[in-house]
Parts: sequence; structure tokens; C-alpha cells
Amino acid sequence: MQELVQRGEAKYLIRENADRIDLKYVKKNPVLEIGDTVERNIRDGDLVVLNRQPSLRKEDMMGHRVKVLPWPSIRLNPSCASPYNANFDGDEMNMHFPQKLETRSEVENILLTPRQIITPQANKPVMGIVQDTLVGTYKLTKRDVFLEKEQMMNLLMFLPTWDGKMPKPAILKPRPLWTGKQLFTLIIPGNVNMMITHSTHPDDEDEGPYKWISPGDTKVMVENGELVMGILCKKTLGASAASLLHIIFMELGHEVCGRFYGNIQTVINNWLLYEGHSIGIGDMLGDRPTYMDIQATIQNAKEDVIEVIQKSRNDELEPTPGNTLRQTLENQVNRILIDARNETGGSAKNSLTEFNNLKAMVVAGSSGSNVNISQVIACVGQQNVEGKRIPFGFRKRTLPHFIKDDFGPESRGFVENSYVSGLTPSEFYFHAMDRKALIDTAVKTANTGYIQRSLIKAMESVMVHYDGTVQDADR
Repeated sequence: MQELVQRGEAKYLIRENADRIDLKYVKKNPVLEIGDTVERNIRDGDLVVLNRQPSLRKEDMMGHRVKVLPWPSIRLNPSCASPYNANFDGDEMNMHFPQKLETRSEVENILLTPRQIITPQANKPVMGIVQDTLVGTYKLTKRDVFLEKEQMMNLLMFLPTWDGKMPKPAILKPRPLWTGKQLFTLIIPGNVNMMITHSTHPDDEDEGPYKWISPGDTKVMVENGELVMGILCKKTLGASAASLLHIIFMELGHEVCGRFYGNIQTVINNWLLYEGHSIGIGDMLGDRPTYMDIQATIQNAKEDVIEVIQKSRNDELEPTPGNTLRQTLENQVNRILIDARNETGGSAKNSLTEFNNLKAMVVAGSSGSNVNISQVIACVGQQNVEGKRIPFGFRKRTLPHFIKDDFGPESRGFVENSYVSGLTPSEFYFHAMDRKALIDTAVKTANTGYIQRSLIKAMESVMVHYDGTVQDADR
């Protein structure tokens, strides 16, 4: 402590008689006495507790080790963001600095992030590999990825657990080449074993000639710590039960598992600098036959809707149990239009190649979904407000652009265009109406929070006493 004061790293000195000395204004270093308290700046390796509100579960407060950087914001490993339900668009968090040795010991042995990887709520990991690291791992573990000696050695310099030995290259002539799977094998700690399938694994390969080796490399096998086959994705490295992260945590402990996250991130992200990953407008365009197929599907859906409407007008439509004729019509039309969007989305996704970066992210599980691909390339689809098609806001019509009593797809919020082709003014207006759900969610959160607080304040003195009676402050 005396050295800390002499080096100028201490900020305040608090004497036993509660005198507070600001060391910034003291020219001669004071001599410390028994009972003095020294306050210093936070430094690398200090334990802190981070918290993001609302604190709903124990993972909303976790222990971290500090790395002091010359910027004003809190930085956080992206894998740690999911248990906090945090993102990097301006979220605010609380940071607590434990002062006493007992508190620091509890943070290190109970609260530290690696100890929180598996939640007792569901007995599965709450943190996984995310974003660029996940899509990078997906790309690296493909069959046609090879690394030259210089690349391999550069990447291994980012791996703290590397023992200095290069594995035998998969290809020797004309020049030595290592596979992406060999690089990932070096990151895997210990002799873990795992057999799991990729998210796109076809069910018919579970039996028959492809039971043990998959043509699409969708069966993942790790044997004695070696990635033998398979492309890794969210199912293998995400926050899911029986993932590689889960197995390593259970077999090798929280410390090894925590380091595994960091090792994957540094090595894969540096490999991604070689490979590259970006999205352009070219990734969002299908081929001509696909667009013809999409147009045909939408046209068929429109004709089906007109047929159902005609049936209801001719009194030929049978009401479904528990619904009126109008409700039956609405449900059937809604179903036809949603199915049309899903079908066009399937056509759009199938038209994209393995080298499409939008598809790569969806298949890897790092970002996006089949619905996103569908809306970007094929059609945005039916817009719903509170689970129903856009209601008549004017007299017997949704907007002045349409005739009265028009129950067709266009007037009731079916967006035929995709985001790439661009929406018409009325489609854009209907699409904006869907925001009502987001506003309702925000309002509900505020109302329920206030109700909960009122109940807690009203009942905070109520308790069960030792004689078994329930009493409040007034008895």
C-alpha cells in the first residue's frame, strides 16, 4: 500500500479518525499507519459485477475481470451480451466494484462469467458463439477450405493453448495445405467426444448408406478432441443443450470452457480477415426462373383468395366450428396469403448458392431467418394488426385508394413486392401499421412494471411469523 501511494496510483487516503486526504494535493508522500484505508483507481484484473436492468434472473448480474481501456464506454464480449439481453445500440449498464475481500471472493467463486455458462433454469448454456465468429466457424469448417503454412502459423499465434507443434498437413503435394477442420481441432481442449447433426441435416440420412458419412457434411463428429467431420453451426456452438460448449463445460470445467470461448473468437475472427464476409445487393437477387416462379405463386394465391371471397358471397362457404362466416373467410384468406409468402421464400432460398453470404448467415444461425430471405427477395407478405388483416379504417375500406367492400389481398394489407423491388405507397402504409405491436409491448411493460411495484410497496411489511400467522406492520 505504501508503494501504491509512492507510485502515485492511490487517489485518497482515509485515516482511522475518518480524515480524508486527497493525495493529488499532497506534495510529500504520507506514511501509512495501521487502520488507514487507501483508495486507488481500478486496474487490469480487478473483479467487477456488471448488471443490466431489468434484473429478472441471476444471469442479469455477473462477475467480470477488468481490462482498462482509454474510452468512456463499457465494452463487453459479444457472447456475454445474450444472458444480459444486451446489445450495442446504446444500452446502459451498472458496474459495481466490490471493496471487501469477502465480496471479491464471492464474485470470483460464485458470480464469475464462466461459472454462469450453464443455467440451472434449463440445464443448458445461456451463452454461445455469436455473430461474426459463428458465421466464420461455419465457413472455416466447410470441406473446401484450405490454409497455407504461413496462414496456419499466423493463426496459431493467436491460440494461447497451442503447444508449438504443427499437425501433419492434409495435402502434401504440390504444396502442404491444412484444412479448416484441422485448425479448429487445435482450438478444442481435452479429449472430448460428440456426435450431433448440422441444422440443415436431412432426416433420410439417419439410416441407410449415409448413416456414418454425410454427402453434405451435415453430420458433426468430434472424436478424442478432433473434428473428424461436419460443418459447425449454431446447433453445435450456440446456447443449446448437448452442444460442444455444454460438453466441454461438463467434462473439463468452467475455466477451460470460458477460455474455449475466447480462443474460438480470436482464431476464427483473425481467419475471417483472410476470408472476408460482406453482403452486397448481389446477395439479394434471385435468378430469372425464380422470379417467374414467385410471380406464379403469388398469382395463384390471389386467385384462391378471389375464389374464397366469391364462395362467401354466394353463401357456399361453411363456417368453421366456433367462428362466424366473416371470421372463417378472414382465417382462410390469411392462411392462403401466409402460405404464399412461405412458398415464395422457399423458392428464393433454394435459388441462392452456397457462396451467398446472406444464406451463409441464416444457415450458420448467426443472423437472419428464412422469413428475412423471403421478404428481401420474394415478397413481404400479409401485414397483420393484432393477428388480423388490416381492418377497414374509413367507411367500408382501408384507404381511399380502394373501392368500398373490397376484401381482396391488396386492399387488406398483402404486400406483393419484396424489399429489393420496393413497396408501393399503400403497401408502405400497411407495413408501417404493423409497428402498433411494438408500441403496445412498450406500453404494457411500463404498466405491468408500475402495477408490480405498487403491489410490492403495498405488501412489503406482510410476513409469516414464527407462530404461523400472517401479519403486516399494523399486526
